[in-house]
Amino acid sequence: MIQFNEEQPKIALFRALQLGDMLCAVPAFRALRHAFPTAEITLIGLPWAESFVKRFNKYIDRHIVFPGYPGLPEQPFSQQAWDGFVTRMQQEEFDCIIQMQGNGTIVNEMLQQLQPRQLAGFHRFDCRMNDETFIEYPEKEHEINRHLLLMQHLGIQGYGTQLEFPITEQEETGLLQVAPFVHREKYIVVHPGSRGSDRRWSPFYFATLADHCAKNGYRVVITGTPEETYITEYLEALMDQPVTNLAGKTSVGVVAALIEHARLLIANCTGVSHIAAATKTPSLIISMDGEPHRWEPLNKQLHHVFDWTKKRSFTEVHHKLIEWLDQKEREAYGLSKFSRMQVGEQGFIIE
Repeated sequence: MIQFNEEQPKIALFRALQLGDMLCAVPAFRALRHAFPTAEITLIGLPWAESFVKRFNKYIDRHIVFPGYPGLPEQPFSQQAWDGFVTRMQQEEFDCIIQMQGNGTIVNEMLQQLQPRQLAGFHRFDCRMNDETFIEYPEKEHEINRHLLLMQHLGIQGYGTQLEFPITEQEETGLLQVAPFVHREKYIVVHPGSRGSDRRWSPFYFATLADHCAKNGYRVVITGTPEETYITEYLEALMDQPVTNLAGKTSVGVVAALIEHARLLIANCTGVSHIAAATKTPSLIISMDGEPHRWEPLNKQLHHVFDWTKKRSFTEVHHKLIEWLDQKEREAYGLSKFSRMQVGEQGFIIE
């Protein structure tokens, strides 16, 4: 359990990871803010996370760039940058740093150098820390629940497992500029990219699913980062049906707004799958890393995840898409019948 004597404690969260990892920790951030509403909460993260802190400013107040450390692949290491970072962190005099990076084999010793008044987080048998503020790293837990278990160990009540992704009015406006069809057409989003090539599903499979959706009356919208345009252009070339390729033309926030209004997302298990979970957009997700138990959306009625490392069945994925399309057609037919009815004095009257 963590306790503070100050009315406005200084708490730092160490999580120097990418978007999907950060989104899975949002329920824990939410719980921490509810527990300490007056605290100054700082994220120590990668350079890109400045935008994450701005988006989630109701939970996190500040961002400090992590300069990298030996053994952590996310950021190149510079001894000079590290020495300056240690000096700055010691001058901050944090009341507590919470290690939310991983099992602690590297980072627990690293964070001790920053000299916070308290250190909390995950540990393992070979990096054991104070049992009052550290919890054994739960290897088999979902990433969302893993961090909520840590909060619980620290005496902090959880406030649900639902993910969040706040979208600004500016991003909604930006969406209309690149995709003016969003409010008048039904469309699906296909996101074939991922940070590692070994975590990408075949473009041929994506193209087949996208063509099937297009033949059933859906506009197909492809998304991706500027670095992924070669993948999206290849996917577009494989398709027989028309497609809208927005790869490299949108920010993360605009992509989130696009997904929020979409009927369906088809993607690898990457950051966009967590955005779909946050916006409650149905999805078909292909897990290529063998860890769906850790990363899959918790709502299994809305999101369908396929572990490609255990069963490489395109037919199964295709059948799930057909099932989803059939269900939407039945729902649309029912709504169409209902729209042809009027409410009279004696009840419903079919015109």
